[in-house]
Amino acid sequence: MNATPLRFGVNYTPSQGWFHHWLDFDLDAVRADLDSIAGLGLDHVRVFPLWPLFQPNRTLIRPRAVEQLVQLADAAAERGLDVNVDGLQGHLSSFDFLPAWTRTWHRRNIFTDPDVVAGQVEYLRTLAAALADRPNFIGMTIGNEINQFSGEPHPDPDVITDEQAGAWLRRVLDACEEGAPGKLHVHAEYDAAWYQDEHAFTPAQAARLGGATAVHSWVFNGTAQRHGRKGTMTEHHGAYMIELSKAWALDPHRPVWLQEVGAPAPHIPAEHAGEFTDATIANALDCQDVWGVTWWCSHDVSRSLADFPELEYSLGLLTNDQQVKPAGRTIARIAEEWRGRDHAPEVRSTALVVDTGDSESAPLRSTCAPGGQFYEAWGRLTAQGARPAVVLADLAGDSEHLASRGITEVLTPEQVD
Repeated sequence: MNATPLRFGVNYTPSQGWFHHWLDFDLDAVRADLDSIAGLGLDHVRVFPLWPLFQPNRTLIRPRAVEQLVQLADAAAERGLDVNVDGLQGHLSSFDFLPAWTRTWHRRNIFTDPDVVAGQVEYLRTLAAALADRPNFIGMTIGNEINQFSGEPHPDPDVITDEQAGAWLRRVLDACEEGAPGKLHVHAEYDAAWYQDEHAFTPAQAARLGGATAVHSWVFNGTAQRHGRKGTMTEHHGAYMIELSKAWALDPHRPVWLQEVGAPAPHIPAEHAGEFTDATIANALDCQDVWGVTWWCSHDVSRSLADFPELEYSLGLLTNDQQVKPAGRTIARIAEEWRGRDHAPEVRSTALVVDTGDSESAPLRSTCAPGGQFYEAWGRLTAQGARPAVVLADLAGDSEHLASRGITEVLTPEQVD
């Protein structure tokens, strides 16, 4: 495996107005935020246009909004920051942002309706093309955890099959590539793709479509509740998701991007946020093929904004007035320690077998979720000092596959038990 430099970045949450800042776009305020992010020694930001504001009508993509996105990217470049752009927002911090032309009187499935998908394709292609010539443009992410619209527990889901999810992903990823050829275009799901039985978006799609696998690690999903703030699986959850994703990858060295991870209170109390951040990143970086870590998020949500879940108000590395918090100091130190170094951890030669039924559709994914047999076995093995990789049940006897990944020992969850 070739050693590669690591990327350290942050999901940009504007200090003034949160993502509603697009309504009153203030480039000076954005520059101040980016100054504070660059001051942490980070090298990239992930930014979030609000889909209904950028494309309020299916055939209207607002030129002024696209221009403001480019201005943000250029301001980031001036501060040494690269930019990834999430297109279809979609869903952010418990709020849904869908255009009126997909809801109520115009209710249409956002994954399968031909007119809606054609509108999405043109929108994503337009954003990608607007930034294609910028050297600091990393590429597009299709949307923020847009899989949450595809089924339960969403209160009004656009229900689809896994085949329909795969067809949609291929089409919108192709649109990004058409707009900005050769850039790193990815899609990112919340952990139902890995943990929820029969969810439409599958691990195979996550690990095989797009230029890298993006994983989002949140320990409020039952991990911290079950294992406590210092539990092995709490501190290794990001690493677990990285290794779990690698089981489905066709390329043994496909890059994995820990694209969202944060320290949510009260599961991680404020006074322990720095410690959790340190452990989470250290454990994630003990995995091979990590592209980078992008923390959630840059700035706290202002208490002047109502109706957010309580934990959303305090996830920032910085306060609203640009003061660095303990987790911010921790990430700044880690970024400095890794600057100029290559990332080449030791191979994980022991693998734990995961059986989710059919490996393509993975109908029995709950074994991978907190409390599931595989999940808990991986945690026990890690607590014993092992560094377990993950291998699919139908590949556990494939000597060529195991050799390509450096795996020399294969265990089942029953053996760990």
